[in-house]
Amino acid sequence: MARCVVCGNDYDKAFMISQDGRSQTFDSFECAIHALAPRCAHCQCRIVGHGIEASGKTFCCAHCARESGTTGAVDRTSH
Repeated sequence: MARCVVCGNDYDKAFMISQDGRSQTFDSFECAIHALAPRCAHCQCRIVGHGIEASGKTFCCAHCARESGTTGAVDRTSH
């Protein structure tokens, strides 16, 4: 079994994720998100989707980007 680096659970179905040449073991996607997902530069929520990059920062949505002073930010939508 392998131990989760976030919660310490020793789990027989744990998995590894490699990022930037470093591998870590997790017992759930929840723990992986907690450890690896970036935070919105405005509201600090974890960005699980695509997010928006503007002015060298990452935001969870266009609203947060605009609230932080980015002009012209729009969420991706399909029609």
